[in-house]
Amino acid sequence: MKAVLYILLLTSLSGCSVSKSSFSPGKKYSPEQLQKDYMVYETLLKEHHPGLYWYTSRDSMEFYFSKGREQLNDSLTEPQFRKLLTYVTSKINCGHTSVRSSKAWSKYSDTVKLGKIFPLSMKVWDEAMVVTANLNRRDSILKRGTIITSINGRSKEALIDTLFDYISTDGYNQTHKYQSLSNRGYFGSLYTLLFGLSEKYRVEYKDSTGNVKTITIPVYNPATDTPTTRGTRTFRPAQPPPSKEQRRQQQLNSIRLLRIDTVNHSAMMDLGSFGRGYGLKKFFKNSFKALRENKITHLIIDVRSNGGGSVSNSTIISRYLARQPFKISDSLYAIKKRSPYQRYIQNHFWNKLFMSFFTRRKKDGKYHFRYFERHYFKPKKANHFDGKVYIVTGGNSFSATTLFASALIKQNNVTVVGEETGGGAYGNSAWLIPDVTLPETGVRFRLPLFRLVIDKSIPKNGKGLQPEVLSLPTVEAIRRNADFKVEKVMELIKEDKSEKVKMNNGAENN
Repeated sequence: MKAVLYILLLTSLSGCSVSKSSFSPGKKYSPEQLQKDYMVYETLLKEHHPGLYWYTSRDSMEFYFSKGREQLNDSLTEPQFRKLLTYVTSKINCGHTSVRSSKAWSKYSDTVKLGKIFPLSMKVWDEAMVVTANLNRRDSILKRGTIITSINGRSKEALIDTLFDYISTDGYNQTHKYQSLSNRGYFGSLYTLLFGLSEKYRVEYKDSTGNVKTITIPVYNPATDTPTTRGTRTFRPAQPPPSKEQRRQQQLNSIRLLRIDTVNHSAMMDLGSFGRGYGLKKFFKNSFKALRENKITHLIIDVRSNGGGSVSNSTIISRYLARQPFKISDSLYAIKKRSPYQRYIQNHFWNKLFMSFFTRRKKDGKYHFRYFERHYFKPKKANHFDGKVYIVTGGNSFSATTLFASALIKQNNVTVVGEETGGGAYGNSAWLIPDVTLPETGVRFRLPLFRLVIDKSIPKNGKGLQPEVLSLPTVEAIRRNADFKVEKVMELIKEDKSEKVKMNNGAENN
């Protein structure tokens, strides 16, 4: 038995070694291989995706599927194939359906040295495209706050139109697409994927007087990047590396953090995710207890960077704030359990088992998750927060975050501030989202299995949840690196407190 295990181990290690050494990022796949993968991709979307024709008509999706298929008459590298799939996938208008690299490509990317990259990060919205960071540190022209009007001859409008064709979003939501381009490194990565890497970029910009000028900047090369300061340096004693527990706490603080201002009886809760593994249930319990003990009257909940996660976690915090019982969905269903290509679907056995135990097939032929369609969650009694709540949202607020804001927005003590959520207000396709691994290239794509309608009374217009108080970016706010949304919330808190003082003074005079 030991001999057999030893042989199997050697075979496994040998196989891993060959795979690693034989991987080539420039490898091309034949049209036959690509067509096989594309058939699996298209078939699984048509069989399982519950929102495939939700915001795009069947005829239109057939057009895009056909358009993708027609481009598979020549060999392609993995990035080229992913580019094609990303374009077709974006036409579904589902923010939970996206294309990922193969595992082999991911491992290669993790080990390869960082190469040349597009040098600029941008803040992009409908009115402007503004520099937020420049990797070429010696460049004193294209600094933070500089308005860019074109790159390599492509206008801002032409660039955005093209880049938008490769970003998945819920419905017709453009706020999420703008925010995606504004996330650090995303603009440059997508620009390079579509237009390639250039040694130099011809950038048209507006100077401080508003005049349009042109400058040519080099690609950023980390291999030649050296510190510009030399000579005497201030001596700083070496700091011991953080312990495992300290690193864990730093990670948790980057996801969930409560800051309390006892003087002004206000607090700010940063929530970067509703995902599992962050101890959110305990964090919420301790946080709302601390709010009660410190007599906090105004609470800011920042979910701008919260892409969603566990609905259980988003429901828990909603219960600490809700004044009335609430539902998280009017309907929640899948369209199919089995597939001839189920071997390519991650966790297919467990997903099928889940549907068998927790869903029931109704007359419409769909597998409905009746518990969430009928169940009302009651507000928590212990440490319930009854003060003023300000939920700060933006284009990265997605999925379970939209459920959280939707459950509370109608309360008169809750105000949603910022920009529309990236997640659809009417609903989304999500819940169970396995990866599908295509057999020939290993390219993966996310396949949501359930359609969730949050509130059927909301118009199905393809937009996100709209804020009650709009706070949009401005060039000046970007230039001074201001947190303009939180600034707006602080104005509202100040106004609310002033109103209460006036009311109290009026009551005393009467």
